[in-house]
Amino acid sequence: MEIRSPQTEREWEDYFDLRYRILREPLNQPKGSERNDGDATGIHFALYDNGIVKAIARLDQQDAEVFQVRFVAVEKAEQGTGYGRKIMEATEEKTKELAGQKIILHARDYAVDFYLKLNYTLIEPSYKLFDVLQHFLMEKNL
Repeated sequence: MEIRSPQTEREWEDYFDLRYRILREPLNQPKGSERNDGDATGIHFALYDNGIVKAIARLDQQDAEVFQVRFVAVEKAEQGTGYGRKIMEATEEKTKELAGQKIILHARDYAVDFYLKLNYTLIEPSYKLFDVLQHFLMEKNL
């Protein structure tokens, strides 16, 4: 197992395909909705097991001390195996390397318990994605 940014065109295709299938397709969103302008500047993480992407995340720097984790997704058949924890640990380590002091994220309602287990604090409801899926602002001081 290794965690790194996708490197080849095929790895990028697999990365965005996983993001789409887990985060956008279930909400009946079109292909392409899984991408945004932050992809050009964000730090991308992909967990590979035997060369196959199993989990992903993106880390965006908000200011000198605050980073935001976005687009966390784990292959459906692999959820509950620890891949999500490993990808989050990698984002936290990178934040520390970059002298970050805090990570924020907007967790989907069904993912709040996962982040609580990783010692994130629930701050408040934040927004409803596509007017259907409630998100909650969470943070962790590093």
